[in-house]
Amino acid sequence: MADYRELLRAGRWFRGLPEPFQDALIRMSHLREVVAREVLFARGAPGREMFGVLEGKLRVSGSGRDGKEAILTIVEPPGWVGEVGLFDGIPRSHDLTADVDSLLVHVPADALLAFLDAHPRHWRDFSGLVTAKLRLAFIALEDAALSTPRERVARRLVMIADGYGQWADRTHPLVDVSQETLATMVASSRQTVNQVLRRLEADGLVRLAYAGVEVLDLHGLRAAARDSVSRIPTMV
Repeated sequence: MADYRELLRAGRWFRGLPEPFQDALIRMSHLREVVAREVLFARGAPGREMFGVLEGKLRVSGSGRDGKEAILTIVEPPGWVGEVGLFDGIPRSHDLTADVDSLLVHVPADALLAFLDAHPRHWRDFSGLVTAKLRLAFIALEDAALSTPRERVARRLVMIADGYGQWADRTHPLVDVSQETLATMVASSRQTVNQVLRRLEADGLVRLAYAGVEVLDLHGLRAAARDSVSRIPTMV
């Protein structure tokens, strides 16, 4: 685990933690390798752990009675997921699945909660993960009601390129997500998303690539998303 400390520190949340909390997280955690499509937890399961992503990516999703999947978000390095259940003790509300072969930080709930019980001042540090995601959820709800498909697609591309506000000092110009996945994330059809992406490409903001969408002009893409992305929490 210690070998991956600097990668974890590339994320705003981990970097912002006091060093004693960083040290404790590394001591109590272990590495876990998962394969593509492996389910880490399913809706209704107890919250027994949280995960940090070192390599690969995870998919947070839900499904309806007809089997249709709704993808809420993609978690890439150095993102964290699974902490909500450690706060409220309620079973999982969504599924967490490995999108590709991935290397994860596995943090057992018992060890983490025991540390926080012994050092309650760090609960506030820990809560930064939850509050940042809560703000993102509120932004998504507002945008779903008020934004155009172009704004929603542009906003989601900016959010992914920015690591949902988790990266401390970089962006990732290649958004590794299919148009079908992007459509489910913005609650639109694949055809509509393709049309929006073609217009964004014609405007010189993105380039459609085999592996996803390459962001050419992040500033221009932010403008296309209007002011919603300016409210994305940065966890500092």
